[in-house]
Amino acid sequence: MPYVLLALAIAFEVTATLAMRGSEGFTRLGPAAIVVAGYLISFVFMAKALTSLNVGPVYAIWSALGTIGAFAGGVLLFDEPVRPLTVAGAVIIVLGVIVMNLGGGVSQG
Repeated sequence: MPYVLLALAIAFEVTATLAMRGSEGFTRLGPAAIVVAGYLISFVFMAKALTSLNVGPVYAIWSALGTIGAFAGGVLLFDEPVRPLTVAGAVIIVLGVIVMNLGGGVSQG
């Protein structure tokens, strides 16, 4: 169950981040409301997941998958460019999360 909560936290965080881009500097009310609600819900799910998972690796997973999700969403929704260095950076982030999990892992407490 903690991994489901983590996945939901990531999904709401990515949604909020993409809505922030769509809010055009918080000048559009609908996307701005999605930003606020999305981050709030994301933090609630993250807090619930952290009651039984280790904070370091979980935060690494959350931020890495959030980064990749925001990158993919930016490409798909806002026609942002895909550059080789950007893709290399995403790969490095994923490798970093793998190394963190090999070093201590995500254990349930």
